[in-house]
Amino acid sequence: MEDIIVPIAIVGMLFIGMPWLILHYTTKWRQSPKITDEDEQLLDELHLLARRLEDRLQTVERIVAADNPDFRPDFRTDFRPSRPPQDDGYDFDRQNLQGRN
Repeated sequence: MEDIIVPIAIVGMLFIGMPWLILHYTTKWRQSPKITDEDEQLLDELHLLARRLEDRLQTVERIVAADNPDFRPDFRTDFRPSRPPQDDGYDFDRQNLQGRN
């Protein structure tokens, strides 16, 4: 009896299950929403804005680098301090609070 059930199950999966699975996801893929003209225009505007912001950032970095020779504008890599932080008694909870009193 088990010799008959296994081949029938395999044939059923091959000829019924696999085509159903392929057709099901093909129709889901075709029904998925497409990018509209409005969305494409928004993406173009965001791309232009990002390029303008990048240009501004590079300009600011050039200005700061001209004023400060120790400035390193490339922080895109993993930042690691040159020396380990030392405990100099500075209270970080009180920073920039002197002018607010």
